[in-house]
Amino acid sequence: MYPEEIVLPMKEELTENGFAEMLSPSDVEDKLAIEGTTLVVINSVCGCSAGTARPGVLMAVHNSAIKPTQLATSFAGFDVDAVKKLREHLLPYPPSSPSIALFKNGEVVHFIERHNIEGRSAQMIAENLIGAFEQYCN
Repeated sequence: MYPEEIVLPMKEELTENGFAEMLSPSDVEDKLAIEGTTLVVINSVCGCSAGTARPGVLMAVHNSAIKPTQLATSFAGFDVDAVKKLREHLLPYPPSSPSIALFKNGEVVHFIERHNIEGRSAQMIAENLIGAFEQYCN
């Protein structure tokens, strides 16, 4: 488990922008049970990927005319039980952190794995997500 002093600033980058934390398996189940769309970020300390994932997600949410019904996040290596439960909902995708998932009515409809984040700018990630919002969040 990562030290809290490392994780908290990275968590706050999302929670201070409207993302609800999923800290337990029941939090995950509750968030994914709602009707509508849920954007979920599996946050991470990985500097090369998470350093563009979080800004890209925020750019998409702030700049898209169409938005998900709710925003949620869990932190890999910290919110261990919640991330484990979340990954059950992401099958058949393998564990990936950071990663970004869009769920519609509890089913994953768009998923950006770590290898699709690495080497991409925040702008590219935002454009990918805005396209998904336009397709699924209406």
